[in-house]
Amino acid sequence: MTENKNFIYGLHAVIEALEAGKDIDKILVKRELNGELLGTMLDLARQLQVPVQRVPVERIDRITRKNHQGVLATLAAVTYYRLEQVIPQLYDEGINPLVVVLDGVTDVRNFGAIARTCECAGVNTIVIPDHNSVSVNADAVKTSAGALNHLPVCREHNLVKAIRLLRDSGFKIVGTSDKNATLYTQADYTGPVALVLGSEDQGISPEIMKLCDTRVKIPEFGQINSLNVSVAGAIMIYEVVRQRLNDNQTVE
Repeated sequence: MTENKNFIYGLHAVIEALEAGKDIDKILVKRELNGELLGTMLDLARQLQVPVQRVPVERIDRITRKNHQGVLATLAAVTYYRLEQVIPQLYDEGINPLVVVLDGVTDVRNFGAIARTCECAGVNTIVIPDHNSVSVNADAVKTSAGALNHLPVCREHNLVKAIRLLRDSGFKIVGTSDKNATLYTQADYTGPVALVLGSEDQGISPEIMKLCDTRVKIPEFGQINSLNVSVAGAIMIYEVVRQRLNDNQTVE
């Protein structure tokens, strides 16, 4: 079996990677594993907000047959950022920011397509939660046609807190919905905007939808009534671009 450089295995190696500040996407831990050293690793992961999953040992064995000690970390394909650091920098640079928030998007192809649109349209950052979400792995970067190498991605432990931070920072939170919503072209996107895109099967979660300042809908006239999330995202993103161009704003 050829070893993949995208993984780090073994308790000591993973702890060293965490202490060194490596960008780790997630850590897999054998379900039955316990001990003081594991506790040290779990504390570090918690402090750095790195997701940890308890899994059957067979899942780790499928990735590596080396002495993994029941622990394997997946390295992120890009550096993750924190929203609380990105927002002030955008304002300091005089940018009228546009942020895309993904709530429950798990399909890597959709994520890659959304990221590609974001990069082309000048979106300033994508926000994803660290659980129940797609990750920025090699497949995502490839699907995005390399866009994720140029587009900051903020991974947040609590998406509700992230949305509140955006609101408190002057962003209008816009969510797509088919209920009690106005036509997407009738909303104003000329100021700082955070567009929230939900999963295809569930849409935006009720908790997040309550935080949206504006709910908009994209008209649908067919029988399915279900646009792909990457297509819906592209429509929304370029409506923001259209309005800002008409408002004589420079697209960053």
